[in-house]
Amino acid sequence: MKLWGGRFGKATDGLVDDFHSSISFDQRLFEQDILGSMAHATMLGEQGIIPAADADKILEGLRGILEDARAGKIQWMVDAEDIHMNVETLLTERIGEAGKRLHTGRSRNDQVALDTRMYARVACRETETLLEELLDVILDTAQENLHTIMPGYTHLQKAQPITLAHHFMAYAQMFLRDRERFQRAFRSADVMVLGSGALAGTTYPLNRQRVAELLEFGAVSENSLDGVSDRDFLLDYLSAASICMMHLSRFCEELILWNTNEFRFVEMDDAFATGSSIMPQKKNPDVAELIRGKTGRVYGDLFTLLTVMKGLPLAYNKDMQEDKEAFFDARDTLIKGLTVFTAMLKTVTFRKDVMERGASGGFTNATDCADYLVRKGVPFRDAHKVVGELVAYCLNENKALLDLTLPELQRFHPAFDQDVFDDLSMISCVERRKIPGAPAPEMVQQSIDSARERLRNGRS
Repeated sequence: MKLWGGRFGKATDGLVDDFHSSISFDQRLFEQDILGSMAHATMLGEQGIIPAADADKILEGLRGILEDARAGKIQWMVDAEDIHMNVETLLTERIGEAGKRLHTGRSRNDQVALDTRMYARVACRETETLLEELLDVILDTAQENLHTIMPGYTHLQKAQPITLAHHFMAYAQMFLRDRERFQRAFRSADVMVLGSGALAGTTYPLNRQRVAELLEFGAVSENSLDGVSDRDFLLDYLSAASICMMHLSRFCEELILWNTNEFRFVEMDDAFATGSSIMPQKKNPDVAELIRGKTGRVYGDLFTLLTVMKGLPLAYNKDMQEDKEAFFDARDTLIKGLTVFTAMLKTVTFRKDVMERGASGGFTNATDCADYLVRKGVPFRDAHKVVGELVAYCLNENKALLDLTLPELQRFHPAFDQDVFDDLSMISCVERRKIPGAPAPEMVQQSIDSARERLRNGRS
């Protein structure tokens, strides 16, 4: 018989049992459910709401179930619906009547909210840790490539010379922001909701602060309706996960491009590539492509929960059972993506000579040529026009700006002098950009140092 079956005159249909049951996926909450129940039982005993002897029996029984569950010795029951009723049923089977007192002053509504918040806290912390490992790899790579010149792009067209370090530090900023988002998501989840009951609290003298203390929550919820119906903390995680996957996808897209024969900026390690069943020459960046593809999956998880929640009246509704599969899937996908991406990035070989040659083509020093004229007193808009005409001339003559002679340059403007050739070298173009946030090596070094400091100060 169902634990809630007293009001019903007949058993639920087998189709309903199967459709209604969530144990197939919420069983991963067993640890949170048992630890939450242990804290609840401890408080019930301390408050005299249940006999202290019964509280002790409950705690002993729950410890045994936790040990067996961790060892994989428990077969969860579909007809017990969910992890909460599975644990309570098993507890009562093991310790008898005392087990029936565990649910005093609590509803499955606030129980599942508690369990999910506890799991979300763990997910946030493990995601932060993986981001920190990825950031370590990015910062180490940047440190090693302060002087590795490469082309920067806009519209996938060569724009201006930068360094590989500067490029990598752009991603460092993205993942630092991601880390902050998961820290905020942790704070959002770090609210103890047990005591909200089904929706209106309880008449029992619960010590909610004591439960929060036992479970190491930072705050206690202030409204029982919100306590059972809030899933913003999951949306915070899913939103952060979606943005983080987007950053991974952008990085993967660039590695995929750089790995092509057209770019040849990088060589992917054999351990993180695959071949073709028909074309023997192929070496495909499948890991990067799969991360890029799985980004859409995490977006879908976010939109699943947003759609589930958008029309729900207060307080709890069964629709909210749909929160966990989306959350679990996004968490699993992101954790795997971060783990494999970090391992892959460690093995990438950068072809520095090809990158530098790439920076030399495509007139990436054209802006510096205009800036040279500005320093000679020419208004920028006039300088822009002069250099545009120079580029058109070079295209017709199949030359680069540095291939031109001084007389050729002076045909376009008399302000050109011999020092222009030093100004237009790739190294000079990069090193003169010395304002904060720019690609000059000393500026990038400051950025690396700042990022390492942020990482040290905020590690979990």
